[in-house]
Amino acid sequence: MSRVGAKLRELRRRRNLAVRELAARSGVSHSTISLIERDMISPSVDTLSAIVDALGGTMTAFFSGIEPAADLSPFYPSGEATEIGNPQTISYKVIGINQPNRQLLMLRETYAPGADTGEVFSHAAHEAGIVISGAVEVIVGDHARVLSAGDGYYFDSRKPHRFRNVENGPSEILSAVTPPTY
Repeated sequence: MSRVGAKLRELRRRRNLAVRELAARSGVSHSTISLIERDMISPSVDTLSAIVDALGGTMTAFFSGIEPAADLSPFYPSGEATEIGNPQTISYKVIGINQPNRQLLMLRETYAPGADTGEVFSHAAHEAGIVISGAVEVIVGDHARVLSAGDGYYFDSRKPHRFRNVENGPSEILSAVTPPTY
């Protein structure tokens, strides 16, 4: 079960911020923040990053409750990736979340049919990815393209962007973000 909503609500309350004030600071609508805080929706990595940033935190600190690996193995079997999304809509599995001083966010993203990251969003990083299966519409600034298996992207994440599965089945992307947004 997700604890993202409860953590966000706690951070916002500690800073004595109303939902609308946090919305204005983060660029994320107040209704979206409210739904996230009540665990009614699972935020995209970009949305969560903007909210945490507006709260003056980092994604690393936000997820600091995750224990580091005892032996710091460089290998991650598929079952050991940390889920930070919503497996019913958009699953974000993080590879190596427990590595100290990470300089890269590596994600295996799985989009359910019709799943969409929502409103365009931006943050201070660079992103790259390759569509592994299915077809995903990627919008970056004024550019939009449907990418299929084998197609890739790379962009400055400060440009507003969003992702949408246009396939009748699930679509999958292997992506990297640097610096890591958490």
